[in-house]
Amino acid sequence: MKTYTRTLLVFRQFIITVARCGILLGLIGGLATGSGLGKTGESGRIIVGAKPFPEGHLLAEIMASLIERQTNLRVIRRFELGGTSLCFAALQAGEIDLYPEYTGTGLIAILKESATQDPEATYQHVKQAFLTRYQLRWLDPFGFNNTYALAVRADDPDTERLNNISDLHTTSTLRAGFTREFLQREDGYPGLRRHYGLHFPSVQGLEHGLAYKAIQQKQIDILDAYSTDGKLDVYHLKLLNDDQKFFPPYYAAPLVREATLQRYPEFRAPLGSLKGTISEATMRSLNYQVEQAHRPFESVAQEFLQNSGLIGGAATDASPRSTSFPKFLWERRQQTLRLTLRHLQLTGLSALLATLIGIPIGVAISRSRRWAGPTLSGMGILQTIPSLALLGFLIPFLGIGLKPALAALFLYALLPIIQNTYAGIRSIDPSLIEAGQGIGMTASQILWRVELPMATRFILAGVRTATVINIGTATLAAFIGAGGLGEPIFTGLSLNDHFLILAGAVPAAALAVIADLFLHRFERWMTPKGLRLSR
Repeated sequence: MKTYTRTLLVFRQFIITVARCGILLGLIGGLATGSGLGKTGESGRIIVGAKPFPEGHLLAEIMASLIERQTNLRVIRRFELGGTSLCFAALQAGEIDLYPEYTGTGLIAILKESATQDPEATYQHVKQAFLTRYQLRWLDPFGFNNTYALAVRADDPDTERLNNISDLHTTSTLRAGFTREFLQREDGYPGLRRHYGLHFPSVQGLEHGLAYKAIQQKQIDILDAYSTDGKLDVYHLKLLNDDQKFFPPYYAAPLVREATLQRYPEFRAPLGSLKGTISEATMRSLNYQVEQAHRPFESVAQEFLQNSGLIGGAATDASPRSTSFPKFLWERRQQTLRLTLRHLQLTGLSALLATLIGIPIGVAISRSRRWAGPTLSGMGILQTIPSLALLGFLIPFLGIGLKPALAALFLYALLPIIQNTYAGIRSIDPSLIEAGQGIGMTASQILWRVELPMATRFILAGVRTATVINIGTATLAAFIGAGGLGEPIFTGLSLNDHFLILAGAVPAAALAVIADLFLHRFERWMTPKGLRLSR
C-alpha cells in the first residue's frame, strides 16, 4: 500500500503541476510573441496581414517596415494567412488592421460583381463599395497590375504554338495544375472555363510554388500564374494572351480598417508614399529576389524602401544565403527559437487543458456504459474532421490567431486521453474494487487509492500520444495567424524552398521526439513499480 500512497500524492501533485505549467506556457508564449495575442487597436499597435504567397508577403512586409520606420506605432505581423476569404474575414473582425489586396479580387471574389476592364473605374467602384458596406478603405494603389494569367512551357513542342487562351480549346490533351483558390474563384477557372469554352482532361489542385516544379517536370502542362511572378523566366514559361478580355485589372493597394485610420491617422501618410512606386517590372524583380535568390523578405523590403528614398540607412547586404542547411539553420536560430516557443505554447496549453478535462470525463464514463459509447464515438467522429476544416469552422466564433488554434488542438487531444482513461479504469480487476469496498473504502478512496494508481500507465500514455500528435498538427496553425513552426514550412512551400521547409519541419520533429522521451520517463515514474512494463 506504500506504493499506492506515494502514487496518490504524486497524482495530486500532478494536477497542481499541470496548472502551474499552463501559467508557465502562457509566459513562454508571451516571450515568443510579445503582445501579439490580442485584437487590433490596442495601445499603439497595428497588425498587418498577408495572404500565403510570396508577393502578398512581400507587399505586407514593405508596408509593415515603412510604418515602423516612419511612425511610433508597433507593428505585429500575421503573414501566411490562408487566402482571400480568411484575410478579409480577419480584417472585418478586427483581427488584423490592413493587408495588401487587389482591385479585381475585391470586385469579383468579395463583392461578387461582374468584371470591368477599366482600371480606374474598378478601383473607384471597390473603394466606394467597401467603405459603404464594410467600413474598409482602399488606399492609393502601389502602381502595378498583377493580373491572373495562364502559363505554358515556352520550349515544349506541344505548347509552343499556343499564344492566346482561346487557342486552348483546340486541344484536349493538356493537363492543368491550378491553385485551389483559382479553382474556386469566379474570376478563376470556373468563369474562365465558361468564357473560353475550355476543357482539360486533368485538373489538379496544387500549391502555387509546387505547380512550377510540376510543370518543369512535365507532370502538368499549364498552370495559373501572376503576371509579376519572378519564376516565369526561370522556368522558361510564357504567358498566354487573354485575347477575349476575361481577367479584370488587379491593381494592388493597401486595404485598411476605417476605424484604425481614425484612431491612428499618422500611418496613412507612410502608406500613401507608396503610391505608384512599384511597376510590374519592379514587382517581378522583387519577387525574383525572394523566390529564386532566396533572400529574406525583410531584406528585400528594406532594400526597396531605401532605393525608393522612403527610408534612410545603409544599403542592405545582398549577399546570398548559406548553401549549407546547418549554417542556414544557425543563421535563423533566433527566429527558430521564437517559433519553437510559440509552438510549445500551442501544443503545451492544448494538451494540459485536454488533460484537465479529459481525465475527469474518462473517469465519469467508466462509471456508465450508457454514456461511454456515445462519448467515445463523438470524440472519434471529431478526429475524422480535417484539421484545416476544423480551424476554418472555428474562425467565425473565435477569430484568427491563438484562440481557434488552441481550441482545435484541445479537441484533437481529447480522444486519446478520454479513451485511455476509460480503458485503464475498466481494465482493473473487479475483485480489487470489491476488496476495497469490503474493507470499508468510500468511492472516492477507491478512485484515488486503487483505480487512478492502477490506471496511471494507461492515462499518461494517452497524454503522451495526444501531445506528440498535437505537435505535428500545430504546424497548420500558421494558416490562421497563430504562428509556430508551420510558418517556415508554408512559406517554404510557397517559395519551393526546401531549406525553409526543413527549418520548420526539423525543429518540429525534434520537439516531438523530446516531448515523447520526457513523457515516457514521466509515465514510468508515475506508474507504480509493480505495474511497470519491462522495456
